[in-house]
Amino acid sequence: MDVGKRTGLLLCLLAVSLPAGGVGCGSTSRAGGAESSAEAERSEEDEQQKSEAAETARNRELLSQIEAKKREEDAELNAHKTEAAAQAKARKREKKAAAEAKKKEQEAKAKVKKQEEAARAEAKRKQEASQGANTGKRKPAQRRRETSSPISIKQ
Repeated sequence: MDVGKRTGLLLCLLAVSLPAGGVGCGSTSRAGGAESSAEAERSEEDEQQKSEAAETARNRELLSQIEAKKREEDAELNAHKTEAAAQAKARKREKKAAAEAKKKEQEAKAKVKKQEEAARAEAKRKQEASQGANTGKRKPAQRRRETSSPISIKQ
């Protein structure tokens, strides 16, 4: 039962109990009896007012306890919601960091691969250049021997 329903219930009980206290016993119509009857009635009314005041105080205290419990439950619910939101945010942050790390790793691998390919291409270029230079540096006599036939005719 929520606080609004409980408050309404308490107010209804209070409203029902107030008129019931006004109903009392009557007394005889004698003059001496009328004075003591009036005094008894005042005493009864005072007692009724005191009991109503005590009941009202109890009802207020009960209502305060109910409202305090409701506030505590609401605060606990909000704390749980806040904690769940923080955990979700942390998971999202971790996932993003993992994706970023993976991306950086892939970029690093691609860079290394590119550097290796560039080094291989440079080595190949140097090798081709050195082979071309070696062929170009031979003496003309050696070139003639390589280009002429193995049988040579002397004149």
